[in-house]
Amino acid sequence: MTTTKGAMPPTTSTPAVYALGVVTGGMIGGSLAGFVVGCLIQSVLLCVMSVSLPAVYGLLVFLAGVPRRARRAAIAPRTALALVESSEAVGGEATSDVAVRFDLTVVPDDAPAYRVEFTQNINLVALSDYRAGSVAVVQYPPDRLWQVRIVKRPTPAWEERAAGACLDSAPGPAMVSEPSEGGAVGFVRLFALLLAAAGVVLLFRADLFDSDTSTKPPASARPSESSTSSTTVVSSASGTVTLGPGQSFLDKGELRRAVDLLTKDAGQALTVVVQERLLSVVFAPTASQAPRFDPRSVPYERFPALVEEARSAVVGRSPQTWQITVDHLSGSLTIRVGVTGAGGSASLEADGRGEVVGSTLGR
Repeated sequence: MTTTKGAMPPTTSTPAVYALGVVTGGMIGGSLAGFVVGCLIQSVLLCVMSVSLPAVYGLLVFLAGVPRRARRAAIAPRTALALVESSEAVGGEATSDVAVRFDLTVVPDDAPAYRVEFTQNINLVALSDYRAGSVAVVQYPPDRLWQVRIVKRPTPAWEERAAGACLDSAPGPAMVSEPSEGGAVGFVRLFALLLAAAGVVLLFRADLFDSDTSTKPPASARPSESSTSSTTVVSSASGTVTLGPGQSFLDKGELRRAVDLLTKDAGQALTVVVQERLLSVVFAPTASQAPRFDPRSVPYERFPALVEEARSAVVGRSPQTWQITVDHLSGSLTIRVGVTGAGGSASLEADGRGEVVGSTLGR
């Protein structure tokens, strides 16, 4: 008895298989991406949902398959004779049963014969009964020809048929196996996986970018570069501006621009301290009663002349450092200038209009 390829079940994928591939791929990609994103943005809810999604999906698939499995269980298996083409033990030598890989030619009474390969546990004592060329009694579901199982204890009628049967081998092309999904289904599943993963990342892209900068200081306290290569740091209590190399706050208009930058959103100040390349402003707390002043009212245009006058009191032209302090502690706005160099030190004091009211020369 022989058969042809036309006797084998079709292996084409149905639209339902493609749909299931899309859903499965999307679930896998979405859950994996969601878990990774949840860990990055420290979202416990997203992590829990991503871990729970595969379990819920598996449960739904199981429940959806219950009617199909019930229908299959209600169909009585068919019984047929089979010719053992080959048998090979593949494992389980340490136990009484061994796993044996069989190659059989199944010969149904009302259908073409076909070849099938499968693995089944066989007792060591009965292993010799299934040598090549022997005839066995098998059962299989009528809609799944590849799920063949050898009947170890057939009925007397089938046992008698097997003892007197003489079967022909089916050709190799008649081999049947479980239908594969095909490469198209695998591609659809992979595409859905990547699409779902990309969708999750895009959905939480704002949180991902925020998480990259979550450890950075607030925008108001982060350094920013101005057009003059200066660094500005502003907080609710103070503000500083640091100039780059080759610049000085004695340059025309530089100090005024820096003060305006620091005080555009601030109120009164307690002190203003100016050095060659550093400006510091301490802002007055709202509830504080300490003497304060408007830092924008200071005559900064007079500062270069005041520093030059203090410098002229120091002997020599060696490198000098200078500092200007502005406060309101004495009851009126006071500007104090100090210059220090190898030739000694000098200081002077000016009023709120930048007019010198006193000076001191030290060695």
